[in-house]
Amino acid sequence: MLFEAYLIPDLVLSHFYHLTPEYMQKLEKKYIISDIDNTLVTYDDPEPTPAVLTWLKDMENAGIRVAFLSNNKPPRIEKFNEKLGYVAYADAGKPGTEMLKKVLAELGADPSETVFLGDQLLTDAACGKRGGLYTVIVPPIKDRTDTFNRTKRLIEKPYMRKYKIREEKRGNTL
Repeated sequence: MLFEAYLIPDLVLSHFYHLTPEYMQKLEKKYIISDIDNTLVTYDDPEPTPAVLTWLKDMENAGIRVAFLSNNKPPRIEKFNEKLGYVAYADAGKPGTEMLKKVLAELGADPSETVFLGDQLLTDAACGKRGGLYTVIVPPIKDRTDTFNRTKRLIEKPYMRKYKIREEKRGNTL
């Protein structure tokens, strides 16, 4: 039961750009803390894609602030964020919340006003839930197929099934 509290996301979307400013307004959220790799871009994309830039601009125009929190190394995150200049932290140690707290403080954001966007339950959803944020999970853009990553995805499956069951009981079609 304890794991369920941290590993079942609040919302699953088919793509990051489905988290629109209108949806954020409906959720009454003003901030997004987002993972980067496999959430917004593949590991192979060193910089934001045009789709990411458009999404970020739409959020900015709606007054929604976005920050990045990644377990990847500083050179990767610095390159991705170089032209954006957003609040961004690397080596985040997710699902730990120490760096999450730093991002929230730097943004001046309350957890109740903030969405955590990511592609992994074991890191992103768990970090966001532990920090009191509303968690949104998207499928990985281009998942790695090594044994470690396949094992993580297998561990996530029962929690994704529980999410689907919960949503079906609520009358939400997926």
